Amino acid sequence: MELVNSQIVGEGKPLVILHGFLGMADNWRTLSLRFAEVGYQVHVIDARNHGHSFHSSEFSYALMVEDLIRYMDFYHIDSAPIIGHSMGGKTTMLLAVTYPKRAERIVVVDMAPKYYPVHHKVILDALSTLDFSQIKTREEADKQLGKFIIEPSVRQFLLKNVYRKTSEELGLRINLPVLRERVAEIGTALPVGTVYNGETLFVVGGKSSYVLPEDMTLIKQHFPKAERVVIQDAGHWIQVEKPKEFFETTYQFLQK
Repeated sequence: MELVNSQIVGEGKPLVILHGFLGMADNWRTLSLRFAEVGYQVHVIDARNHGHSFHSSEFSYALMVEDLIRYMDFYHIDSAPIIGHSMGGKTTMLLAVTYPKRAERIVVVDMAPKYYPVHHKVILDALSTLDFSQIKTREEADKQLGKFIIEPSVRQFLLKNVYRKTSEELGLRINLPVLRERVAEIGTALPVGTVYNGETLFVVGGKSSYVLPEDMTLIKQHFPKAERVVIQDAGHWIQVEKPKEFFETTYQFLQK
């Protein structure tokens, strides 16, 4: 089996970070350097079908957990704190309840263990209209995405997936056909009755609707020690919008 790609920075105690849907390790570059400065060896993972990791026709949280366990085994990481954002948060939760000894403690960023209806369809459909036989620059790709996606910040996030395949041709890093086909997987809930008794922090965006106050009941069923911290004026991409507050909150929890 192939190993997922990662970016490793720093020396010291291992810390694992998992990005969200359609993201990649690069999204965490600045924060991983901050964690490295305070004594961690940071492993930011590209999920399968994302970033520089392998493409596969199979895609599920269970498989992403196994990918991560294989990665940790390869690097002789018996146990580590794990931070996961959005889709990465769901992977983190599933790993913690499945292999509790491997997760020293977990930080889940703007994600609950509940079911979410499919809500990435517009984005995936927009990406599928990128015809790289016609589109030769990022600017042209941005213009095309702009027909479907108003928010420049969302387009910039998605355009990180556009890369130069050859000197003549652009391409997408993500495995778009499989992600479109398996998009319902992203919303699946944590299996009923699964529990992780380790230290757990849920970091929630004050302007985000992903994790509601009433979700704490379900969160506590799965994670009895869960704490919840709301970062005011942050949306779903807390670590991008409020990096300083995010780092301080997370680092404080990791040091406890």
